[in-house]
Amino acid sequence: MTETQQGHKKVALVTGAATGIGRACAVALARSGYQIAVSYRSRADEAHALLLSLQGDGHAVFPCDVTDAQQAEQLVAHVLQQFGHIDVLVNAAGLFTRQDIAGPDFEQWQQHWSACLHLNLTAPMNLAFLVARGMIARRMGKIVNITSRGAFRGEPNAPAYGAAKSGLNSASQSLAQALGQYGIHVYAVAPGWTETPSASPRIKAAGWDDIAAQSPLGRIGQPSEIGDLVAYLCSDNTAYLTGAIIDANGASYLRN
Repeated sequence: MTETQQGHKKVALVTGAATGIGRACAVALARSGYQIAVSYRSRADEAHALLLSLQGDGHAVFPCDVTDAQQAEQLVAHVLQQFGHIDVLVNAAGLFTRQDIAGPDFEQWQQHWSACLHLNLTAPMNLAFLVARGMIARRMGKIVNITSRGAFRGEPNAPAYGAAKSGLNSASQSLAQALGQYGIHVYAVAPGWTETPSASPRIKAAGWDDIAAQSPLGRIGQPSEIGDLVAYLCSDNTAYLTGAIIDANGASYLRN
């Protein structure tokens, strides 16, 4: 069921929707009947191509650099102006950035650390705050944060990324506890290696077969598999599921 209590179609705001996991989330949610607010930073062509391909109608595109707090606030305001409400927020915008503790000087270290945490932790939490205002008033809504298996296993070549995703997992659980009383559900989805435009070059460099062998399934994840999972979490079938961190990594990493 993809209609609100007022009978209007449900609306999903998906960040980082132009490519990769964000795009797959938008596709799966549109297929489930959601109207999609497609948010992107710089890939305008891909975002507009996605818009034309989405199932259903009433979708719209919204450019935004989510690391800019003012732009994030404007994004939410523009989506609300067009659709009237936001039922689902999917925070899929993010980026894996290498950070060698033995490499850069201290100034570079600080810059890399700050930029990575801002994009992968602060930005999604800012959007969660902004979107939750309306969800609290309507006493309904779902927030899905895309994190990473790197939050659990450590990222020796990307410590800021691992820290940011670990923080986002924890923040998701905190939000679930804070917002549950308002009928708002919050989830974190932690993918492993997934064949996206940003990850594929790193997979190739590390050895495709070696990366696939990390999972007992013997393969690398597909964005559509993460998108389908997110669409399921945003369905009416998860009424008693909130605060969950779902390890969507093909058992390539299991938490103790």
